[in-house]
Amino acid sequence: MKKVKVASVWCEGCSGCHMSFLDMDERLVELIKEGMELTATPITDLKIPEEGTDVGIIEGAVGTDHQVEDVKLFRERCKFIIAIGDCAVFGGIPTMRNYIPVKEVLNRGYIETESTVNGKIPTSNELGKLLPRVLAVNEVIKVDYYIPGCPPSADAIYYVIKELIEGRVPQLSGELLKYD
Repeated sequence: MKKVKVASVWCEGCSGCHMSFLDMDERLVELIKEGMELTATPITDLKIPEEGTDVGIIEGAVGTDHQVEDVKLFRERCKFIIAIGDCAVFGGIPTMRNYIPVKEVLNRGYIETESTVNGKIPTSNELGKLLPRVLAVNEVIKVDYYIPGCPPSADAIYYVIKELIEGRVPQLSGELLKYD
């Protein structure tokens, strides 16, 4: 059986979606036994392979130039893209920044906070530059599948990945779209 290669990346968000991914518990081991191979994750710090992968899972909204590059690389190297969680699907809580100019956000975060003394806005090229607006993933690249929720349930994540491993198109409905 051919292994289905799966990669994931974490953009603007809280990592709750990756926690739900891990909440599949024994089912994660089952998916690996059934043909899933994790090729890149923020949990393992593995990078997406140049030869590509089958499924790319993107958590979080896109808020920096580095994240734009990351999701574009995923689209280039992945056959299917899954936007997972409300931040990736809709923009979520990170889009609250969209109502504040970037300069004000940076000043508040690095200079004006109550605990800051002699603050300064960092300018390293290693740090991503904030975009004028935080974007949902589909505002940057084409998305094939969506798993909404904050975070989505482990059951919904398991179902979508299992369907893709078995060569079927996942159709989320009913309890898999339940929000608590």
